[in-house]
Amino acid sequence: MALENDATYIRSWEPCLVPGLLQTREYAETVTASGPTAILPERVVELVKVRQERQRRIDEGGTHFTAIIWEPALTALACTSTTHDAQLCHLLDAGQRQNVTLQILPRDASVVAGMSGAFAAFSFGIEANVEAVTVGTPANTNVVEAPADLAVYVNVFDRLRSVTLSPDESADRIRHYLER
Repeated sequence: MALENDATYIRSWEPCLVPGLLQTREYAETVTASGPTAILPERVVELVKVRQERQRRIDEGGTHFTAIIWEPALTALACTSTTHDAQLCHLLDAGQRQNVTLQILPRDASVVAGMSGAFAAFSFGIEANVEAVTVGTPANTNVVEAPADLAVYVNVFDRLRSVTLSPDESADRIRHYLER
């Protein structure tokens, strides 16, 4: 959370889920409750509230957020159709913000999608130079700061982005799923 609060740029790659910073409350509840460890319902509510607080910096425009989401994450949302549609509408709205760039990695880019699990890269200055990367695991979140390792993640993100749909094409793809 400290990295998110201090970041001027955040880049996120999510192959399986909608990024936490773009999740609706209902989607976040579903994802949190269905995690790999049993979580009491009241703890789910607390965790979702924290997630929503984390979104405030993006909502207020204080950070530029670029999210790449692999297309199957949009179609395999494990929730009700109402929650699913609301989440897709929320993505469309978020993608219209000046400080948010949302791009979909097409389903058929599976070779590129397999290059890395989910991660987020953070920059803290005027320049968008990556200074830290977080990689989530079921047990915790690891922070990567070694320059050689950061270069690998920058490379992966750039490779992923090179085969994504444009922001407009991504919005069209999301609309397509809403119409279905």
